[in-house]
Amino acid sequence: MSRVFSHDYKAFPFMVFSAPHIAMIVLFAAAAVLLFIFRKVLYRLDQEFRLYMFLLLFTLELLYHFWLYHGGRWDISFTLPLQLCSISLVLCLLLLASKSKTVFQIVYYIGVTGALMAILTPELFLGFPHFRYFQFFITHNLIVCTCHFVFVHQFRPTGKGLFQSFTFLNFCAAAAFFANKLTGGNYMFLSRKPENPSLIDYFGPYPYYIITLEIAAIFLFSLLLLPFKMIGKDKAGKAESA
Repeated sequence: MSRVFSHDYKAFPFMVFSAPHIAMIVLFAAAAVLLFIFRKVLYRLDQEFRLYMFLLLFTLELLYHFWLYHGGRWDISFTLPLQLCSISLVLCLLLLASKSKTVFQIVYYIGVTGALMAILTPELFLGFPHFRYFQFFITHNLIVCTCHFVFVHQFRPTGKGLFQSFTFLNFCAAAAFFANKLTGGNYMFLSRKPENPSLIDYFGPYPYYIITLEIAAIFLFSLLLLPFKMIGKDKAGKAESA
């Protein structure tokens, strides 16, 4: 049992698109479908559901830091909340606690984009059945599922929200850049590419891939907004023809 909480990275190595990885991708897809199917139930149980999600996210993140500290691995060069998904996790906690529409916009664009990329190409070195495997995938799945606000409360992403999210993203990148200089870290992968294979591998060498990441962010944010723009145009067209 103690091995699943150990820091022996050779005991449970993680492999991209292995069976445990695909299982978590399937779990994410199933969770998204269930959130949509049971959206009316979740609306009635809104306060309880948000509380459970908040506690689960907070507890898993707290246990992760305790695991690092207990194993003598906690280090300021990578444990500050300056990675994209760490920032998204903090924002998710704020969203779950406040139901803020402004926070929702940033979580929708930044959180969904970052967490989806992390789920598909994780920067992870411990696989099933290690604690870190479950903690990583459950928290990233919860970040995406926090956007159940779209189904349950009819929150909608906007073009203004896209601009705000992109601005906020660059503000965080500036903070991460200076943190990297001070700590020798690699927050938001602004110092070097991830060690595990990822989409960044196709974005060119350092530092040019950072510019490509900016372009990719705008493109992905636009893709996330597109369905709602199409729905809006469809409703407007039906109203005019009525």
